[in-house]
Amino acid sequence: MADAPTPRVLHVITDPRPRGAQNLARDLHAELLRRGHPSELRALHPHPDAAPDTTDAPVLGPSRHHPATLRALRTRAAGADVVVAHGSSTLQACALALLGSRTRFVYVNIGDPRHWTASTSRRLRVGAFLHRAAAVSAISDGARAVLLERFRLPAARVRTIPNARSAADYPPAASTADRLRARAELGLPADGPLVAWVGALAPEKRPDLALAVLDRLPAVHLALAGEGPLRSTLEAADTTGRAHFLGRLADPAPLYRAADALLLTSDSEGVPGVLIEAALAALPTVATDVGWVSDVVRDGLTGTLVPPGDPDRLAAALDHLLTTDPTPLATAARTHALTHFDLPTVTDRWQDLLAEIATGR
Repeated sequence: MADAPTPRVLHVITDPRPRGAQNLARDLHAELLRRGHPSELRALHPHPDAAPDTTDAPVLGPSRHHPATLRALRTRAAGADVVVAHGSSTLQACALALLGSRTRFVYVNIGDPRHWTASTSRRLRVGAFLHRAAAVSAISDGARAVLLERFRLPAARVRTIPNARSAADYPPAASTADRLRARAELGLPADGPLVAWVGALAPEKRPDLALAVLDRLPAVHLALAGEGPLRSTLEAADTTGRAHFLGRLADPAPLYRAADALLLTSDSEGVPGVLIEAALAALPTVATDVGWVSDVVRDGLTGTLVPPGDPDRLAAALDHLLTTDPTPLATAARTHALTHFDLPTVTDRWQDLLAEIATGR
């Protein structure tokens, strides 16, 4: 990194909510600032579900592709050397707002493009916007291969840079007492196995499967952290009394310390940050084998993978995990995450790419 330029960077997120693409943007922005790297964070538009005290990402306009939003984005980008677009909505916004601009942009692909460009028309539209980017960051080699094949992008412009979290933010439970304190802080029962589920309560995340798993494991409690359109339906559907809806947590780290395992039930994912967070906290996972989840959850080594949509298989895997010694899985999960997904290591790769794009190489 010696003598590398330090370009001014503008990170653009869809809205201020703490979701996958937004979380990576915030963490990368904070780490760049910590290193003395000029960095700004802006959201395209507000969102009613964003916390009212969210001020770290000022909004640019009334909606994601409103003319006023695009004008504000172009004006803001004029003071940057590189714009980093985090999430699918920001791709179109940056491609349009920066047309003819001297400022180049990098698109960060978080999810599985096979899921969010399922139709031919959407694939063609997204492909046109992707070709406008100076570079595309894929969070997995598997995602990179899909981007190259699906959109015919030049290989040199698509880089694999993993999703990341700071290990310092997700310390493992130091003792049983530490775990019990975390449960008490969250209002969760002290006794019995506790499984964490973290994400948006939305159809693609399949929280209904988590409740189906709970029905099959009578001794287990389930803590669901997140908000979304399915919350009221899920609360009404829980007949066990063992599902605890925590809402959106400003900091999920205490839940990881409180829990005995993490459950991920999604039908579609990229490389979810929640898996990295849990692994850094030495929490083993049972997850559906979708997207590139296997980059984090190494089946049989750091957790268990099962096919999507099967509550019986999920329940059997979770029961096995909860009734065996978790230490080998927990240790392996943290070691793997520290090696591949710790924020400082990943930020080094980002700084190399940003310097490259800013200098036009």
